Amino acid sequence: MAKESMKAREVKRQKLVDRYAAKRADLKAKGDFVGLQKLPRNASPVRLHNRCQLTGRPKGYMRQFGISRINFREMALQGLIPGIRKASW
Repeated sequence: MAKESMKAREVKRQKLVDRYAAKRADLKAKGDFVGLQKLPRNASPVRLHNRCQLTGRPKGYMRQFGISRINFREMALQGLIPGIRKASW
């Protein structure tokens, strides 16, 4: 389970990315790299980190499902993910 402070930091970064997305696209189109440097660092989408939606775990993240590999395995064993069968885990 991720710390609440780490999850809150990611939420804050996401809001900042959303706020500056249009401005970043505009500056990139113009080629104004000095203007891009003046934006906050956390306004860059590269600084976001994928986290499990259920636990907030940063490692073992599966993009297709939006959860970590551990939660994926547990949910698959319980039959909560359609089309997934246990092979030889």
